[in-house]
Amino acid sequence: MSYALTFIIALIFAVVATPLSMKLGRRWGAIAYPGGRHVHKKPIPRLGGIAIYAAFWIAVIFTRNWDTQIWGLFVGSTLIMVVGVWDDIREIRPIVKLGWQIAAAIVLVYFGFSMNQLSLPIIGVDLNFESRGLGWLGILLAVFWIVGLVNTVNISDGLDGLAAGICFEAALLLFWSANRINQFSGAHLTLALAGAALGFLFFNFHPARVFMGDSGSMFLGYIIGGISIMGLLKTATILGLVFPLIVLGMPLTDLTFAIIRRKLRGQSIAEADRGHLHHRLLDAGLSQRQAVLLLYGMSACFGIAAVLGALGSWIWAATLLIADFALLVTILLRRTAILSVMSRKQSK
Repeated sequence: MSYALTFIIALIFAVVATPLSMKLGRRWGAIAYPGGRHVHKKPIPRLGGIAIYAAFWIAVIFTRNWDTQIWGLFVGSTLIMVVGVWDDIREIRPIVKLGWQIAAAIVLVYFGFSMNQLSLPIIGVDLNFESRGLGWLGILLAVFWIVGLVNTVNISDGLDGLAAGICFEAALLLFWSANRINQFSGAHLTLALAGAALGFLFFNFHPARVFMGDSGSMFLGYIIGGISIMGLLKTATILGLVFPLIVLGMPLTDLTFAIIRRKLRGQSIAEADRGHLHHRLLDAGLSQRQAVLLLYGMSACFGIAAVLGALGSWIWAATLLIADFALLVTILLRRTAILSVMSRKQSK
């Protein structure tokens, strides 16, 4: 099957399924209400993740022959999506949600996903944990990797169209990387993800008519994490893991700062707040659309840097990464400093 067909099937089914997910959201009471850290002005259904899930897997059913690892990805992503739906309706406790995320990651390990062997060709080092009796370490790395990417995408879902747009960009860049090294199965999967995200984005871009909810953000992060270790970039060894890390550099930076910020304040790292990158851009006076477009651009710069690095243009890649990262940190630290001053004034 052609790449274009995979993308188009996912796109069309996402466009068709998203309005149905909106009806389900209203019927099941999965509604995001204004107030608190939320920036929207009216109640909006938040089960769009069901549409993304359905569009992705329908495209895969029509265009791919299923092997053991695709079955593993299907079982695990179904579990993570169901947990997300449950959370969108009932809002389960963070520790319970984390437990289910770990369980979904273990599903992939059961179906043969692992990080038992990593090669670092630049310095000529091969790490084979299994041959050294450290197979458990490869399992822990795989679980940590999946859970980390699930939460990375989840934390970016704060403005209309933000998470869907970032994952669309990430999927296209991962497609480029997979196709470049002839990993055709992975290339089709990334295009199915790109089509599903873009079809959903038609309804989710500002002003949004539907949110993806945890059912969508956790599913997207899970698929990206799973694809990156299922053999997609096996011939590129450790670069296969570095690539998605760079592509998702913007939400990863936001997640890192969120953890540090909450620990410094004595809060649980799972406790939601209004200190994320997108909140800070809104507080600086940008509109939702302006903030999202700026974050799209910053995310695209990370992706371009990853491509330049893969092509061997390390100087240009490093220059772009440093500039993009410096802008991110400037935005994050500027308001962090302001909040620190305000906190000290209030304590006096």
